[in-house]
Amino acid sequence: MHTKKRIVVGMSGGVDSSVAAWLLKKAGHEVIGVFMKNWEENKDDPHCSIKQDVLDAIAVADIIGMDIHVVDFSKAYHDKVFCYFLDEYAAGRTPNPDVLCNTEIKFKVFLEYALSLDAELMATGHYAQIKNQKGVFNLLKGVDPTKDQSYFLYQLNQHQLSHAIFPLGKYHKKEVRKIAKFAGLPVAEKKDSTGICFIGKRPFREFLNHYLPAQPGIITTPNGTILGQHIGLMFYTIGQRKGLDIGGQGKAWYVADKDLANNCLIVVQGHDHPALFKKQLVLSNQHWIAGKPKEANYQAKIRYQSMDAKCILKAQDSRYLLNFHLPQWAVTPGQSAVIYDKKVCLGGGIIL
Repeated sequence: MHTKKRIVVGMSGGVDSSVAAWLLKKAGHEVIGVFMKNWEENKDDPHCSIKQDVLDAIAVADIIGMDIHVVDFSKAYHDKVFCYFLDEYAAGRTPNPDVLCNTEIKFKVFLEYALSLDAELMATGHYAQIKNQKGVFNLLKGVDPTKDQSYFLYQLNQHQLSHAIFPLGKYHKKEVRKIAKFAGLPVAEKKDSTGICFIGKRPFREFLNHYLPAQPGIITTPNGTILGQHIGLMFYTIGQRKGLDIGGQGKAWYVADKDLANNCLIVVQGHDHPALFKKQLVLSNQHWIAGKPKEANYQAKIRYQSMDAKCILKAQDSRYLLNFHLPQWAVTPGQSAVIYDKKVCLGGGIIL
């Protein structure tokens, strides 16, 4: 029989974290819930769901029979995640704030809070797994390939993984909803939250424009033909098709590049245009979970839920190169490229 542990669970008010807490409680552990308030919401904002999420988390805790704390981490989130988000967009890149939220908030600020409660472990509703191999903690993909979230966790270190547990790693999403229904949890049919947490359901352009001044410029082809005007480079990402407002017949137009120096948006016609493909990318700010990997053949994801792409990892000065066996579509600066050795997540970095 396993040893009973004190485990603090990050509760979001959703079905995943709720079932994670229920599974740990049923296994006999002492479970404490924490609802992390990461964003200073406007009470009159119809797009903000935090009030309902708090109520749902408290209702779940009551049914499970555990204490729950509501803790305000919004200042740390603003300083560590939101400011980075704005800086990246201002620089013309497309960041993934969920990766930084896990590294800086859930597995740093929240972990410190959990340890202050004398907890041995912290748990979340992530679909991923941790395997302890002779004192080295490896991050593995979740068994549900449609829900695996190891991509968002690639920046975690040994200390963080040694204090973490992912109860849902061995479950499929359908099973999780069945468990929630069986347990009588009120969130069993609650829809999953999507998109960036602090934006919610509000229009992205409206949100970004509130914080960053738009700088309109021209839209051109790679050879310099002017096609129209963009509303600001920060509103576009590589591979984007919708919202370009370029007239004319023929194949659809796609964003292929951004000329930051001249404030030009460069577009090409057709999904399969060669300018949309790259066979090599450069990683910066790389992080390796269990030590630097060897230069060898691996698989990589260049965005969440993209297919694993075969590649060769090579060190180059203080950075790493990924050379893909097949050209990859819409490689996007600012996004993360995450490296795998089959089911094991080795780490990754930010695409330059």
